[in-house]
Amino acid sequence: MKKKKEISLDNKLNMLRAGVLGANDGILTVVGVLFSVIAATTNPFIIFIAGLSDLLSCAFSMSAGEYASVSSQRDTEKAVVGEEKLRLQTDPQAEQELIARFYVDKGVSEQTAHEISQALMQEKPLKTAVSVRYDMDIEDYLNPWSAAVSSLISAALGGFFPLVAMSMTPTSFKMQATIIATVFSVALTGFLSAKLGNGMAKKAIIRNVIVGIITMFIHYYIGKLF
Repeated sequence: MKKKKEISLDNKLNMLRAGVLGANDGILTVVGVLFSVIAATTNPFIIFIAGLSDLLSCAFSMSAGEYASVSSQRDTEKAVVGEEKLRLQTDPQAEQELIARFYVDKGVSEQTAHEISQALMQEKPLKTAVSVRYDMDIEDYLNPWSAAVSSLISAALGGFFPLVAMSMTPTSFKMQATIIATVFSVALTGFLSAKLGNGMAKKAIIRNVIVGIITMFIHYYIGKLF
């Protein structure tokens, strides 16, 4: 039975990044619409339909954006591989020297580095050259579909929490419940984004919560104004 190919670390991180960004956008866009609408009407059906419509449009928009963005990165990867193929055809000796120098810089002796370079260039010249020059694996391009699906699902899930809070709670508690759901959700996405980027979780959480509160405030009072 053929062994299933594992997803690379780069693709996993790309999916997680798309997921966190999608969830954050889903939360903020949906809660923005909900607060705009509730400022103008208390009709629960209208509020729900407006929130649901925005949730779906946001999810598909984020997914399409991720697909286009990662597809561009993938095209760039393929372009640099094409350039490396040309270098190997026109001046293979220079590429072999580049690989030898790579190992020398890592502390390997000149003789051993040249032996390694020669062996690698005989076995997998393109894979080796691309790996050394661009730190890239030609057998594992970035996958735009995985990023698009991750963004689609996470944006829908992100917008789901404020939508449920606004739609399912009693009228007298709708806004309070939605604020609590939104603050919790954006705090979670802030924490996850900090962990993915090796940043400071506390700063990321505070930043996301402040942005979420400002988003609700602006949309609510614009709804009141008009």
